[in-house]
Amino acid sequence: MKLAAVDSEDLEILSSRLQDAAGQLGDFAWLPKQHRFACVLNRYRWEEGKSGKGSRVRAGLHFDGVLGVKSHNVKQGAPDAVVALLAIKFNSNGITEGSTEIDPGGVIELQLAGGGTIRLTVECISAELSDLTGPWAAIAKPEHGDV
Repeated sequence: MKLAAVDSEDLEILSSRLQDAAGQLGDFAWLPKQHRFACVLNRYRWEEGKSGKGSRVRAGLHFDGVLGVKSHNVKQGAPDAVVALLAIKFNSNGITEGSTEIDPGGVIELQLAGGGTIRLTVECISAELSDLTGPWAAIAKPEHGDV
């Protein structure tokens, strides 16, 4: 699978595909000279449907046009620490002139289990998700209880 996001609706689709993806913090990288933030995650394949335990696949995710990165409640200096991605949200700068948006920038927030967040200040939404490996059987299907 390969998906791209250029607006908030596209980003919601990426978010749904990445819900419950897990990865080590050492596989997250901010590349300031390239204005890129990238990570590699083990993505749960929600698109398979609801039957059985399902499967996971190794996937690469990157955001371009990244101007800065900040984190909150994320353990720094622990590359082996595992985090689970719950959702990706976009907060627009919301600058318009008349009825025309003149600033497509904002903050993309990667919301992690346990209350951690990684915030990407971006010029605009420009993201890509690509599966890197074939699937393997998941140990268990992620559960969220009654929401």
